Amino acid sequence: MSQFTLQFASILGGLAVIFGAFGAHALKKILSEEQLKSFETGVKYQMYHAIILLIIGFNFSLEIPSEKYMVYSFMLGIILFSFSIYGLVISSAKNKKLRFLGPITPLGGLFLIIGWCLLAYNVISLDC
Repeated sequence: MSQFTLQFASILGGLAVIFGAFGAHALKKILSEEQLKSFETGVKYQMYHAIILLIIGFNFSLEIPSEKYMVYSFMLGIILFSFSIYGLVISSAKNKKLRFLGPITPLGGLFLIIGWCLLAYNVISLDC
């Protein structure tokens, strides 16, 4: 599980760099300032949480259920949150806004919050 977490985090981190460069160069010409800010928010959250997954992968055994749920929450949260933002922004720029993605973004945020809560729980449990 730790190896999978590290691989997943590495892929997401690399993609965040690619998406960030894509947004700063290619999309800068077609997005409004507000759309660009939204896209950058998705990239930032993706990178922050890829780093957290790397830290978790190196510091937890990921053998107990609460640790696995923590990782899955972060993974699902990143995908739902960041990728729904990318979809919303790019589709909006093409005047074909994918409105069904709107409710997915806060759901992704909820999974990120759950991941942070489980991280706190697991860190506190280490002291026992």
